[in-house]
Amino acid sequence: MTSRSRHHQKHMIMYPISFGQRIYSMLVMPTVVLFVMIFILWIFGKAPSGGFLETLSLNTLMMALVATLTRLVIAFVMAVVVAVPLAVFATLNPRLEHIFLPLFDIIESVPILAFFPVLILVFIRFNFLNGAAVFIIFLGMLWNIVFTVVGGLKVIPQDIKSAAKVFGITGLRNFFTVTLPSVVPHLVTGSILAFAQGWNIIIVAEVLHVYIPGGTASQDLFGIGSILVQAASTGQNGIFIAAVVVMVVTIALINFFVWQKLLHYAEHFRFE
Repeated sequence: MTSRSRHHQKHMIMYPISFGQRIYSMLVMPTVVLFVMIFILWIFGKAPSGGFLETLSLNTLMMALVATLTRLVIAFVMAVVVAVPLAVFATLNPRLEHIFLPLFDIIESVPILAFFPVLILVFIRFNFLNGAAVFIIFLGMLWNIVFTVVGGLKVIPQDIKSAAKVFGITGLRNFFTVTLPSVVPHLVTGSILAFAQGWNIIIVAEVLHVYIPGGTASQDLFGIGSILVQAASTGQNGIFIAAVVVMVVTIALINFFVWQKLLHYAEHFRFE
């Protein structure tokens, strides 16, 4: 066995093999992550008594960062879980493509924030403004992942598809053994774009009083985004700079320790 073959085999073993492992990686693990993030958001997602800025310290800033990251992670997990099946369904056959891909393009072109006032009115009825923020971030992330996964599905070589048919690999088995591994590089790329979009939206998503009729700053969600806006509007430049530094450092760390590692790993799933 050549060194290249051993290297390839080593990384192929890392991919879930059994049906139980695939169910765990596709359903159980995202569900666990989602519930853990919701629990963290419930603990840290409340503003400290006395307001955001009056009690601001490094500890408060870190709590705000945790609350913001939790909203982003919840929205991202939701976006991945929805986007992959949506992209697969839309590309099942040419007729579906002609219907759904233009529809997706139209929906994606509508400014996301146009939905925000309506979403807030819905979620405020249930006193769940965190839900409004997470949902608008989810919408912002969704289409980045959908369209990159669609692009990945379109470049699967025809001989791979034909070989799957010859060996009777169909249905869910085909999805887990052929489709899903094939789109891993594109899913990672779409995830990077989606998370970047989430950072862009988080400031608006956390500053809710602008979209609530008669709203006040006390209705804003506790997080890095709302701290940035309040510090800027009150002229507290030191707090604003500190929040920007924390956000930039966090983005850089996530890029280095998460996205760069995933990009390197995804290279093993590319067709040569």
